[in-house]
Amino acid sequence: MMSQKKNQQEQRQLPVVKNEDVEFAAEIADENDFEAAERAQAADYRQEEQ
Repeated sequence: MMSQKKNQQEQRQLPVVKNEDVEFAAEIADENDFEAAERAQAADYRQEEQ
């Protein structure tokens, strides 16, 4: 019985959402901020391609 419930949970897909509640200010950003923004954009792209 438990394995059936676990199987059902694994088959459900989580909703895809984007969190864009952080404001990016290029004039005060440092190298790490730009790198993080690039990684976030690449991750968003990979998620949209699925």
